[in-house]
This record gives sequence, C-alpha cells and structure tokens, in this order.
Amino acid sequence: MDNWSYDEASETWHYPGGQARELLQSEEGYKLSVRRMIEPESVFGQMKSNRSFRRFLLRGLPKVSLEVGWLSLAHNLLKWATTKEKERVGVGI
Repeated sequence: MDNWSYDEASETWHYPGGQARELLQSEEGYKLSVRRMIEPESVFGQMKSNRSFRRFLLRGLPKVSLEVGWLSLAHNLLKWATTKEKERVGVGI
C-alpha cells in the first residue's frame, strides 16, 4: 500500500493524490487544466503538418534542445510576420 496513509481520527485511508484531484475538479482548476492542454497542441500540429517536421535531425539532449529552439524561433517569426502583413493590408481589423 505505497503512498497510502491512515488517518486515525477519521479511521480512513487516504491517497495523497486526492488533494490534487479535488483542486483539478474545482471550476478554476478545470479551466486551467483545459487551457494548459490545448495551448501547445496547435503549435506542434502546425510544425508537423505545415512545416513537415517529423523527426529531429540531431541526437543528444543539448542538440535536440537547440533544434527545438530553432523550430520555435521560426514558428514565432512566421507568426509575427503574418500578423504584421495582416495589419499592413488591413485584414481582420
């Protein structure tokens, strides 16, 4: 019974994940968890489909971190350029 604790006052067993579960099931916790789930998903989807990124070219954590940095930089610059172009043309204003 790893991680379980016995509360002698209430004579019940408790699992430490219960408190976290209660926080996540609250209205505010649910909103945060939903927001957290969908934010990065679209970026990785765009990298895979729009940029044809399927696998890392380099090996090793430092090199992969660098490659992710370059991909993120390219993604953000293209996103910025698209926003600036829309502002210039007047689309979506």
